[in-house]
Amino acid sequence: MNVLITGAGGFLGSHIALQLLDAGHKVRGFSRSTYPSLEAWGVDWVQGDLRKQGDVSKACEGMDAVIHTAAVPGIWGSWKMYYGINTLGTANIIQAVQQHDIPYLVYTSSPSVVFDGKDQSGISEEVPYPKTWLCHYPHSKALAEQEVLAANADGRLATCALRPHLIWGEDDPHLIPRLIDRGHTGKLRIIGDGENLIDMVHVKNAAHAHLCALSALQVTPEARGRAYWISQQTPVNCWEWINEILGYAGIEPLTKRIGFRTAYRIGAILESMYKLLGIKSEPRMTRFLALQLSADHYFDNTLAQNVLGYYPILSTADAMTNLKTALNTSPPI
Repeated sequence: MNVLITGAGGFLGSHIALQLLDAGHKVRGFSRSTYPSLEAWGVDWVQGDLRKQGDVSKACEGMDAVIHTAAVPGIWGSWKMYYGINTLGTANIIQAVQQHDIPYLVYTSSPSVVFDGKDQSGISEEVPYPKTWLCHYPHSKALAEQEVLAANADGRLATCALRPHLIWGEDDPHLIPRLIDRGHTGKLRIIGDGENLIDMVHVKNAAHAHLCALSALQVTPEARGRAYWISQQTPVNCWEWINEILGYAGIEPLTKRIGFRTAYRIGAILESMYKLLGIKSEPRMTRFLALQLSADHYFDNTLAQNVLGYYPILSTADAMTNLKTALNTSPPI
């Protein structure tokens, strides 16, 4: 197949690209920058902006499927930025897919689209979207997810949305380096009682899930028009997992704690200060972050297993061993 990946140069997008190439597909990347290393692997490239319909339409020409991973992440910034890229950009993708009669669209969503501030303990994908939002990222992604699922149409376009939680890996440019940097500076604290369980997913498994979804859309009608949790499928204690990672980097385990209510109040104060002073950088704590770090986030993986046929191809134990080796053989992050 000819498959377009938006955000193909990103952490997840690049792994999807390489797995598609290994499976014998032809891959085109779409982003504002080019990535010579991926082009050397055989990825065709179209430069452009998700917010420009002409750019998106050009990228979709001649494609058999689209995997839409591109998004602006984070928990701080303007609604205009998040809505423009995450929501309107996705609407442009849907329009271009329909314009070019592309039959398959896989959308990379997030579990945060249904996070309402409470524990999510073994929940199904049927949990409703919240009515209020503490930051723009999940709100903009939820609107986009709903548009993608609504665009599913029998005989014309098959869509689905994947919700991977906490993507990480030994080549991770985001989560792992940030944890280690904060661990070295002594600025990390356990939020809440330290007992919250979370699902997470190694990037190779997250990428594999997208290939599973693309295959399922072609042969399994019940796979279409639905959202799916994507994880290692076995939850871990959030803070024990973080301490294990810090230990690989030679950092003492976290023992200092901040109660949830205290962290939430600090987050509210910092948000107000940053908005008042017009500070662009992300606050060290926000209300959303306090909730995320103290609540359960693990899911019922039945749909992904039974409908998409997705199971991790890399176990958590092996993934952690790979991370330990990478951290012990690489220069300090």
